[in-house]
Amino acid sequence: MNKRELVEAVAGRLGDKKTATDAVNAVLDAIQHAVAGGDKVSITGFGAFEMVHKPARTARNPSTGEPIEVPESWVPRFRPGADFKEMVNQAGKGQK
Repeated sequence: MNKRELVEAVAGRLGDKKTATDAVNAVLDAIQHAVAGGDKVSITGFGAFEMVHKPARTARNPSTGEPIEVPESWVPRFRPGADFKEMVNQAGKGQK
């Protein structure tokens, strides 16, 4: 599912595509700004978004074996909640 399909799914529940687009954009924007600002966003039953620090490190080029310096970075991380994990687990069992 991409963003367009998500908007269509929300519009199916709200009945209006413009309202659904605004709602999806507002939620995503709020999550992105909060995480970029260093806040943790927890949605009960769904999961948590947070900013994580990755320190500088030395990696290896797989084709040449030469060391490469990877600079430090800050990245977003999503950890699914228990209800979300269980839903995915049950759906996965049905696909065997």
